[in-house]
Amino acid sequence: MQTSLKIAVVGSGLVGSLLAIYLKKAGHTVHVYDRSPDIRKINFSGRSINLAMSNRGWKALDAVGVGDSVREIAIPMDKRAIHLVDKLNFQNYGQEGESIYSISRGKLNRKMIDLAEEAGAEFHFEQKVWDVTLSEATLHIGESERGEWEERKFDMVFGADGAFSRIRHRMQRQSMFNYSQEFLNMGYKELNIPANADGTHKLDKNSFHIWPRGEYMLIALPNLDGSFTCTLFMPFEGQNSFESLTDRKMVEDFFEKNFPDSIEVIPELANDFFKNPTSTLVTMKCFPWTYEDKIALIGDACHAIVPFYGQGMNAGFEDITVLNEMMEKFGNDWKKIFSEYQISRKPNADAIAELSYRNFMEMSTKTADEKFLLQKKIEKVFSDKHPDKWIPLYSRVTFSDRPYAEALAIGDFQNEIMEEVLRLDNIENIWNTEQVENKILELLSK
Repeated sequence: MQTSLKIAVVGSGLVGSLLAIYLKKAGHTVHVYDRSPDIRKINFSGRSINLAMSNRGWKALDAVGVGDSVREIAIPMDKRAIHLVDKLNFQNYGQEGESIYSISRGKLNRKMIDLAEEAGAEFHFEQKVWDVTLSEATLHIGESERGEWEERKFDMVFGADGAFSRIRHRMQRQSMFNYSQEFLNMGYKELNIPANADGTHKLDKNSFHIWPRGEYMLIALPNLDGSFTCTLFMPFEGQNSFESLTDRKMVEDFFEKNFPDSIEVIPELANDFFKNPTSTLVTMKCFPWTYEDKIALIGDACHAIVPFYGQGMNAGFEDITVLNEMMEKFGNDWKKIFSEYQISRKPNADAIAELSYRNFMEMSTKTADEKFLLQKKIEKVFSDKHPDKWIPLYSRVTFSDRPYAEALAIGDFQNEIMEEVLRLDNIENIWNTEQVENKILELLSK
């Protein structure tokens, strides 16, 4: 237990709620502020991508005893189901028994707020934080940005308020604060596959479903009620884009041509397409993440990433794991805690941002590419035989808690090896032979 402080967490999302649990268990008084209404009292739909919980996320949840509560609302996915135009392929994720877990964002957020309240955190909804006095950890709250503000003084403030954080906005006005944001020229839109009449799933429920089509793709993740949350990723403008689909017939014709096996399972396709918003995808980087021993950013507020590795939430939860390790190591020295936290996490946040960007190319294009599929088969055979010498990149990121930066560096090295292996004569026929195994061993020893 630390010396008790009065701490504000700005943002009642997944990271803010879990952070509140950790801070309460460390002995602090915790107030969580959010500008939105209580998510438990409103419908949450229309702009979501289901979450994919993996090892890093479970580690953070289990460490404060809430993992099993979350497992009750999670569905394991042990493979990708790759929907080509004319056939369906399956690709296992990791070793036997390894899965990522599909969870509804709304369901998990409600659960996390409940768990944080049970731990003793106090939530304040519909409280708009417009500014913070960094040196005094004072929040400025009011109805509008130009109206009257009320001051709330704390010992410390955490900004867990997402990619467009108001806390970071104030920190950006310091000198020597580095900041960048980059939007993809594509967005996403939520669609829905309802359950069968008997409540069962229309597609395999233990798969992450992908319809890879190059510049655009469709994904679907299972929900407990038998439905799937689908997400269509497309460019905003151009030939095959959100801009180009302007009426019901165009949408239906586009799906009929490009995602033919999805038509019969998405009955409200056109309605959902025009009803649900088109959302943006942004990568945001900044540094520093902290101010003295008063202010710290966490989660998307300091490292928003695109969703193509399913690691946004997992990376945010791992921030909390690392912060907690520093709290245990340095006691009440919050300047040291904050300094070590940001130094430890920054390279890994940058690495997962890069990996997430690259994984879009893998999901949208390479999963339909014969050479890529052959590479995956070779890697699987070799790693099964030599697990001490080769852990595939996806497993390093998803089924491990080793640093993201390490996964990126080793993944690049492994890819160089595989490029050389794939150039071997007749590789399509000799891929599962001693010759190929020895070649990989030789390249690894260089």
